[in-house]
Amino acid sequence: MLRKLFYILLLIPFSCIDPYNVNLEEGEQLLTIEGFITTDPGPHQIKLTRTDTYGSVFEGLIRPVRQAQVNVRDSEGLVTFLTEIEPGIYETPEGFTAKLGLSYTLQIRLQDGREYASFPERVNQVAPIDNVSIRSVELATESRLETRVGVQLIAEFKDPGDQTNFYYWRTAPGSFVLVANPELYTNPPTHPTDPRGPAPKQCCAICYLVESNRIQSFTLASDEDFNGLETRRPVAFIEDNGLRFKDTYRAELKQLGISQNAHRYLRLVDQQLSITGSVFDQPPANIRGNIISLDDPDETVLGYFIAADVASQVIYIQPSDLEFRATPRIIPDDCLTVPGASLEPPSNWSFD
Repeated sequence: MLRKLFYILLLIPFSCIDPYNVNLEEGEQLLTIEGFITTDPGPHQIKLTRTDTYGSVFEGLIRPVRQAQVNVRDSEGLVTFLTEIEPGIYETPEGFTAKLGLSYTLQIRLQDGREYASFPERVNQVAPIDNVSIRSVELATESRLETRVGVQLIAEFKDPGDQTNFYYWRTAPGSFVLVANPELYTNPPTHPTDPRGPAPKQCCAICYLVESNRIQSFTLASDEDFNGLETRRPVAFIEDNGLRFKDTYRAELKQLGISQNAHRYLRLVDQQLSITGSVFDQPPANIRGNIISLDDPDETVLGYFIAADVASQVIYIQPSDLEFRATPRIIPDDCLTVPGASLEPPSNWSFD
């Protein structure tokens, strides 16, 4: 019996396991500045955040930078202070506008005393938009079985021939008539064995919805190929998601004249956003903008402060304007159940 117990003990491995502590180096917290000022009436917003980067394996954490002192100084010495309206979001006074020919510098002082400033950005006049037209398009995707349909916005303008111009196009948040089908509403079952019964609602089939574009697409160009010429360029794409074009859609195109350095920065950002992820793509990198730390010139600060002239034009798109349409989405309920929907049209909506 003792001999059997001895052999059993020999089969049990005896070892001492030391705990392995994984010490991950905390990533550098990078200050990021987003926002711009234009010749449009304000308020204009500047967003301050700080990213914690832990390497390519980990997703960065984004935190708002609170209680900073933020101001914009023009080349004539006038200082305009911004107010923090939400954590990390700072806003100019209502009605503030950038002025043509002046240069503007963004100045930031954090709660811990560290200071940052942008290089001056001059406001150069942009060509007015003569017209905005649309083109209904169907775009191929990576899947052979799927396509994207929507509307291209085409800007028509005459580029000035006496200077080099850099263009930056983006759209303001769109708004549209939201069409629902409250007559299709059915009561939810009160018991697993209960069927859903029809329960048509009297209200409401028509609402208005203003979209909030969290990810803002943009288009860039320099006038190298069309200096001094009448130009017609596709500059924005609005995808048909099955709801946007069931009735009227309001789109506002903004054409900004930016500096050469701002154009270069945005072009690099655009190239990085277009990376597909293949092994032949260059790895993403932090793109330095025009903002520096006054305390540590070697500190990396992300983002770019833009001051620009802007030309805007609004276009209303009707379903009859579209050749290609997405499958309409049905909302079998009151349209007011959709977050952000309202029975009142937006203040900038025109019925002419």
